[in-house]
Amino acid sequence: MTPAPGHTGPDPVLPLVALAAVVAVAGYLAAAARLRRRGDAWPRYRDASFTAGGAALAAAAVAPLPGGPFTAHMAQHLVIAMAAPVPLVVARPMTLALRTLPPGTARRALLAVTGSRPAALLCFPPLAALLDMGGLWLLYRTPLLATAHHEPLVGAVVHLHVLAAGALFTLCVCQSDPVRHGWSLAWRGATLLAAGAAHAVLAKSLYATPPPGTAFAAADLRAGAQVMYYGGDLADLALATVLAAQWYAATGRAQARFRRLSTATRAT
Repeated sequence: MTPAPGHTGPDPVLPLVALAAVVAVAGYLAAAARLRRRGDAWPRYRDASFTAGGAALAAAAVAPLPGGPFTAHMAQHLVIAMAAPVPLVVARPMTLALRTLPPGTARRALLAVTGSRPAALLCFPPLAALLDMGGLWLLYRTPLLATAHHEPLVGAVVHLHVLAAGALFTLCVCQSDPVRHGWSLAWRGATLLAAGAAHAVLAKSLYATPPPGTAFAAADLRAGAQVMYYGGDLADLALATVLAAQWYAATGRAQARFRRLSTATRAT
């Protein structure tokens, strides 16, 4: 969260987020290279996707952003919670980890987590949307944002929640990595539409009324609300594109099975 006037100090979490992003990218690229060295295929576009997501996350965490305090804060929020998670999730990091980890404690632990009941519950798309969008409404329509600006510890918790909830929502919508219970495209598409509507309504409300307890300039507030509104639309479009690609691939597989069955039936 970009400091606003009266902020008591730098957010201690953001440098750690940037460092974690750099380490994650390095680990991902090393794992992908190891997979290829042993002769297994792993698309290089996933390397580029994960690298782009990690770079965006690291840059948003520590780089100065243009605009007034609220505009810069909103740009940072969009990258951390909505833009960066999309290429990170599309790169399928959990699948890569499962394919590269040797049999042992670490691999069994990862399988246990992804196959657990709590993971299945958290991956229920409406619940993930509620944690994500509900957290944003709580942040911007209560005094929480003002408190986070003056209390570094509260700000750190807010940042962690925004990052984790955004990543969880993206994971649940894309569902590119293995989870215990997969949800249909209809469930995920409807959840994306509902979450997008909630995000747009929140952005419009901020255009007219600032978060309680804050004193942002009117021009800064309107610019930040516009960044939230249009940036959210772009992030939702990216997720919708992922869903459309999955639908297209699933339809192609179904048609291929139908053709094989029809050919086998005629042959008999």
